[in-house]
Amino acid sequence: LGSGILQSYPEISTIAGVQGLIVYALSSALPLLIFGYLGPIIRRKCPEGFILTEWARQRYGIVTALYLSLLTLVTMFLYMVAELSALGQIINAMTGLKALPVIIVECAVTTIYTSLGGFRISFITDNIQAVMVVLLIIVGVVTVGVETHVDRSLVDSSGLLNASLLGWQLIYILPVAILTNDFFLSNFWMRAFASKTDKDLVLGVSIATVAVAIILTLVGASGLLAAWSGAWPGNPPQDGSIAFFLLLAQLPSWVVGIVLVMVVSLSTAAFDSLQSAMVSTGSNDLFRNKLGIWWIRAGVVLLIVPVVVLALKAPSVLQIFLISDLVSAASIPVLVIGLSDACYWWRGFEVVVGGLGGVLTVFIFGTIYFGNAQDGGNLILLENGLYADDWSAFGAFVAAPVGGLLWGFGALILRLSFQFIMAKVKGHRFDALDRPPPPPASFYSGRESTDDEEHEHVTSVEAPSSIKGKFF
Repeated sequence: LGSGILQSYPEISTIAGVQGLIVYALSSALPLLIFGYLGPIIRRKCPEGFILTEWARQRYGIVTALYLSLLTLVTMFLYMVAELSALGQIINAMTGLKALPVIIVECAVTTIYTSLGGFRISFITDNIQAVMVVLLIIVGVVTVGVETHVDRSLVDSSGLLNASLLGWQLIYILPVAILTNDFFLSNFWMRAFASKTDKDLVLGVSIATVAVAIILTLVGASGLLAAWSGAWPGNPPQDGSIAFFLLLAQLPSWVVGIVLVMVVSLSTAAFDSLQSAMVSTGSNDLFRNKLGIWWIRAGVVLLIVPVVVLALKAPSVLQIFLISDLVSAASIPVLVIGLSDACYWWRGFEVVVGGLGGVLTVFIFGTIYFGNAQDGGNLILLENGLYADDWSAFGAFVAAPVGGLLWGFGALILRLSFQFIMAKVKGHRFDALDRPPPPPASFYSGRESTDDEEHEHVTSVEAPSSIKGKFF
């Protein structure tokens, strides 16, 4: 939970009302349960792995693994931009100060302690974040309850209690967007693999789901209260993304100070997790842990420079998330097919073609819907945002996964046809649909015993090298 929740959730309350807020909060919380279900499955299939891309390398081969790693790194890059952008906008809204000095200090501090403490330090900051969130909720609920006066006439006239077309669209868009995008967050997978037992993992994600749903609902409710108390939209009218801070402006200054400290703590905890996950993903996926970790960390530090630049120029935190969500909606459905043992014939070629084809399908849909290619290309970047008064965003999030699957199965037919023809030409047996042999028992234990009676000891082996996935 980063500082961006103080913008995006109140904003949706001011646009789609109670319906939109409930859908957004549940769509953000419930996908966490997928880690409790898929985490044990992937850990059994890839015992030595610690992030999703390691399983992808084992299942689909190196080309697909690098493709997924690139998408993962791009996703985390966008999340880092969104987090710093949200922090900058919050600092500016609450204090009127320039955001750049605060952003630079946060980046420097998180870089120092993550470099010294590694990924484990982010577990500590997670606990600090949890305490800060609880305090933020307690302080916010008490002070808002005492100081805020709701104008009952504004409740009815606002229309925020009514259902809307956008609210119904979000019931599909948000679960698809957030669920698929969570797959690309290595910091989530690292926590899933770090759990001691499957039971601990299920218990942890269950508690997190309930807690996140409650927290996000309470934070988002500030948008409703801002509208019903007259704090929003204000004069002149302000964007819904700052509804929380317009409401906060009505509270005592000491409350604003406490909230500001908590906001920085939230942002720092979220940003250090993204930094650590990017270091781990880059080291493991791109260099196979053969390049010194300090070189990787130096590379991430250099990457923070464009992150800061983009964060200062980013007009909308939500749009940054949506670009990432659309790519994941196209890529993840074709990826998870390989989790089923019955789909042993599904290979990396289909995953890559399907993912890229899903994005292309969004462009095709947009070109047909708007009647020109330029607007079709803009739809990939969701230039009109999620809350446009039409069916463009909804259509994009339908086109991405459906198109991805269609392109994936088209690629499957193309691959099998090519392999069948080549088998006939070369006089070989067509074996593209043969079920692969099961892995040895040592794959699951990470140990390999010898048959020689004179050697009773066991030799450690690396699980990922035991099975090599096929791209084509």
